[in-house]
Amino acid sequence: MEAAMGLMRRMPPRHSETALSALLSLLPQHSSDLLSQVDLPLQVLCDVDIGKEFILCEYNRDADSYRSPWSNKYHPLLEDALYPSSELRKLEIEANDIFSIYRDQYYEGGISSVYMWEDDNEGFVACFLIKKDGSKNAQGRRGCLEEGAWDAIHVIEVGPEQEGTTRYCLTSTVMLSLTTDDESSGTFSLSGSLRRQMNMNLPVADGHLCNMGKMIEEMEGKLRNSLDQVYFGKTREMVCTLRPPAEVAQMRLPDS
Repeated sequence: MEAAMGLMRRMPPRHSETALSALLSLLPQHSSDLLSQVDLPLQVLCDVDIGKEFILCEYNRDADSYRSPWSNKYHPLLEDALYPSSELRKLEIEANDIFSIYRDQYYEGGISSVYMWEDDNEGFVACFLIKKDGSKNAQGRRGCLEEGAWDAIHVIEVGPEQEGTTRYCLTSTVMLSLTTDDESSGTFSLSGSLRRQMNMNLPVADGHLCNMGKMIEEMEGKLRNSLDQVYFGKTREMVCTLRPPAEVAQMRLPDS
């Protein structure tokens, strides 16, 4: 199981679904653990009743149907499906409206969805999802990539209130993949994923959405910095070492 998780961490996101299917065939005894711990690139479906797209994941799935955060209906229709309580549904609606503004300001487009459900510890769990397709023909406003995708999954476990404070446990995963095909830069492909956790005890008086929003904003900043240093920084270092710019190469030439 440890080797399988190590392999999935190193697998490009666009090949993760194929790799997971192969691992499930090789390790059927660990299928439940693999399905619960491995994050796959997000898929999108349109809510025909509202005319808005929503993101599909394990957290809004029941059997083979997925619940829309906009209409609170399952697609395709499903009888005896699971729904959040009326109080939690109100919070879910408000979270989707606020998170749409956050996504538009930070990502300049894309699709977002928020899902909430009760847990067994008198608290609840919230899942915040963002999918941004930055390719030329997608919804990105600055689409300059041949292919490009950013998938962010933020799952927050919210504990019961104790003496005016609540414990929040955030687990975030970001999957990035991009491909360029330009005359100046040539063909270039880069992909990877990161997962991080954060725990905080915050006052309930500020509101759950405010507390969760601050944690997600801080975590996304850290993840973007890590991706820039780990993937882009190391790639830039290797490229400049193997193929230094013309002026650097000229400086290295011995005097004739």
